[in-house]
Amino acid sequence: MLPFANLNNDPEQQYFADGVTEDLTTDLSRISHMLVISRNTAFTYRDKPVNAKQIGRELRVRYVLEGSVRRSGNQIRVTAQLIDAATDTHVWAQRFDRDMGDLFALQNDITRQIAIALNSELVVAEAARPTEHPDALDYILRGRAASNKVATPDNLTQAVAMFEQALVLGPGSVEAQSLLALTLAGRVLAGMTNTRAADIRRANDLIGQALTASPGSTLAHIAKAQLLRAEGRCDEAIPELETVIAANRNSPGALFALGQCKLTTGSIDEAIPLEEQAIRLGPRDPYVFNRYLVIGEVHLLRSRTEEAIVWLEKARIGNPGSPWPHAWLASAYGLKGDLDRAAAELAEARRLLGGRAYSSIAAMKSRYWGVPSIRALHEDTFFAGLRKAGVPEE
Repeated sequence: MLPFANLNNDPEQQYFADGVTEDLTTDLSRISHMLVISRNTAFTYRDKPVNAKQIGRELRVRYVLEGSVRRSGNQIRVTAQLIDAATDTHVWAQRFDRDMGDLFALQNDITRQIAIALNSELVVAEAARPTEHPDALDYILRGRAASNKVATPDNLTQAVAMFEQALVLGPGSVEAQSLLALTLAGRVLAGMTNTRAADIRRANDLIGQALTASPGSTLAHIAKAQLLRAEGRCDEAIPELETVIAANRNSPGALFALGQCKLTTGSIDEAIPLEEQAIRLGPRDPYVFNRYLVIGEVHLLRSRTEEAIVWLEKARIGNPGSPWPHAWLASAYGLKGDLDRAAAELAEARRLLGGRAYSSIAAMKSRYWGVPSIRALHEDTFFAGLRKAGVPEE
């Protein structure tokens, strides 16, 4: 993590560039399996004409992160780029343009987004490295790379297989146990499994093992929260998610799940701000469509149909293979009176879920839809729209 360059040659702006460097060093050091060279060592390379290959040899690191800060009037631009030290090639680059405003909040926002993006990019880069004899960590990275792709049955199945192989090689790995449980619960929530009951049982066993071995594992706690959500126990999931967020401020997934649980448990007006924060932290996250979906659900439940359609369409575009945006769009277009579009969206949701999905309103009502006040909102909006889309009462 090289010191970010101050391109303004303004000493007063140097503290901002240094602050970005220090915060990123701290955030990156918290990522699992990440060894980050200390700030004091990294700062010895400031203003020196060295290249990534030289730094890689001298410090024995695989990647170098460098960046710059430039101010123009009330605008500030921060650029960051990740370089493979062995080949001196760019792996990732991103630019952030912001209004100055509160410099501390700005620094905080930018460093969090870079840390989150790098976590995904480094996993993909490491998983792609050829390995003659992969060990448990190699399979964990490959599983994470698969699960970081857009949610599809095939991607989730691949992730499960990689984490299972990691457990064969490292049976006591809390990380492998937690990631496997998280993926199993995730595919239940996504409606992308034909073994729902078995997935829930397996996830429950794995989480029990992980938390027994490591009670403070944030990964195990978020896996537990996702399992509780899959079982319709959002009131129990909320403290698990709050524990994760307190320990890891860079967790858009936990913020998303907390927003969903706030909706389900009756605190509906708290949901959108949480989802918006999750989107800000991970605007390119492959699961960002879920954040759009929750915002669309809240708007629909509040009878803001046009606003709901905007967000639900974003969710559908973000992952056309997920059945849930199609189902909610079927309701929204039904309420709007566009019955042909509503029927088409309903048909796609049914196709993706298979079987007799959305066979009747009565069958749907047997599921858990939240506390009584939220169930009433579903009755007035979601179910009403699905009736118009063609779902029979019985």
